[in-house]
Amino acid sequence: MFTKTLSTLALCMSLLGANAQVADYNVVPLPQNVTAQKGKAFVLTPQTTIVYNGNDEAMKDNANFLAEYIQVITGFKPTVSTQKVKGTNTILLALNPKVAGNEAYTLTVNDKQVTIAGSTAAGVFYGVQTLRKSLPISETNPKTPQNLQEVNLPAVQISDSPLFGYRGVMLDCSRHFFSVDFIKRYIDILALHNVNTFHWHLSDDQGWRIEIKKYPKLTEIGSKRSGTVVGHNSDVDDSIPYGGYYTQEEAKEIVRYAQQRHITIIPEIDLPGHTRALLAAYPEMGCTQGPYEVGHNWGIYFDVLCLGNEKIYPFLQDILDELIPIFPAPYFHIGGDEAPTTRWQNCDRCKALAQKQGVSPKHLQGGFTNRLEKYINSKGKKIIGWDEILEGEINPSATIMSWTGITPGIKAAKAGHDVIFSPGEYAYIDHYQTKEIHQEPKAIGGYLPVEKVYSYNPLPDTLSVEARKHIIGVQANLWTEYVPYETQAEYMLLPRVAALAEVQWLPVNKKNYDAFHKRLTRLARLYDRYGYTYALHAWPERYNHQRSDW
Repeated sequence: MFTKTLSTLALCMSLLGANAQVADYNVVPLPQNVTAQKGKAFVLTPQTTIVYNGNDEAMKDNANFLAEYIQVITGFKPTVSTQKVKGTNTILLALNPKVAGNEAYTLTVNDKQVTIAGSTAAGVFYGVQTLRKSLPISETNPKTPQNLQEVNLPAVQISDSPLFGYRGVMLDCSRHFFSVDFIKRYIDILALHNVNTFHWHLSDDQGWRIEIKKYPKLTEIGSKRSGTVVGHNSDVDDSIPYGGYYTQEEAKEIVRYAQQRHITIIPEIDLPGHTRALLAAYPEMGCTQGPYEVGHNWGIYFDVLCLGNEKIYPFLQDILDELIPIFPAPYFHIGGDEAPTTRWQNCDRCKALAQKQGVSPKHLQGGFTNRLEKYINSKGKKIIGWDEILEGEINPSATIMSWTGITPGIKAAKAGHDVIFSPGEYAYIDHYQTKEIHQEPKAIGGYLPVEKVYSYNPLPDTLSVEARKHIIGVQANLWTEYVPYETQAEYMLLPRVAALAEVQWLPVNKKNYDAFHKRLTRLARLYDRYGYTYALHAWPERYNHQRSDW
């Protein structure tokens, strides 16, 4: 039925004339239900008015976004109004409680009006994205602004909603720092693909990236490294000072920017491992008391927080007290990955704590995680941690981000934890996109083409009905050890995030890679229109990469 409906729409579009500019609802991610309607097309012109409920700021934002999107593609900008204008055709953005689902929407097109409705402004926003992506862009010269006078929107009824409520992408800003303007651009790209969560990795061994007013050394010392390793597995250091951090005001600005685009920002402070930058600033928080240096090399450092030092808890609570009000997300990510136990096993304070708890020093992290979670819960937040936190006896209220594979996530779901799947095999977009790596900017390794991302099924048949209830979403991660440039970050993200978008949005029985590739080709014209840097490996006939691009 779905294929027939799209075929019917294609026929309708062809009947509008070879020279007509016609919308195409074959977008990414593909809407769940698209039904062609009888009747004439809606004609979008410079006289079209976008109407919204005047008492809702989020709906006002949606209307203004749609007007700007239309202008970028067509060259004309519709008027935005809180009332219908007599004698003009209308795009109506409406809140309708009958549309089931917080992020669901309906898109109805007839010759008189386009109506995008949702029970929330977020749902309407995703309808706006579908309409935006349906608009025609020149195949031959997509980068050049068009000067259209009208676009025909075939009559249609679309009802759509996402498979998952959590649809995330992470950016590591510790290994390499990215400007506020680029973070906003990154968020814009996520919004284009219906991603609703930006996981912001703000601390690691190689840099602390967020201002903490009570502990200024975290940025005065922890945000700066005196050099960076060159290449893979190398002892060569470039000896070039490197640093950067976000002020709290900048973080608030970015949060507001994301909220307008219905994206939640979840900050991550990685604990108790990956803390060399923190320890360089406050060495008394480590087992050996230092001195420590902000990391130059990638990988895992033995130096971690001293879990036997009671002072770490008020210290961390102070940090959380400053960060939690900035980020209104329901979650706070505490990291928890790759924390070596060597220091704890040789630390008198840690050994004393282990004896008191009746565990081996190797197993102190579980108690640390639970204590940290209790404090974060008291602030109205839940924790997310990488799947290593499962190694301790942690509370079932902790959400697990399964990155080392699929098995930890399945184990966690069966134990009653909510799970976000982010397996390296399918979701680590710091990996190469081609096997011809000599033509590529250096990456950490691995091989993850668009097709492999698209093939991921986060809800295999082997999962029980009860376990499925705990799979709340899917996320891709962009670690930046070998991604120093903003254009390169875009290149690693695009177009793989488009494949991810359909994994996050569509049930597996509605996915088809060949059909997706055709829709991706259309979407790539929009990448060109916005000047995004994207990889061309999905189009071998276009691929002619020049290293000078970086």
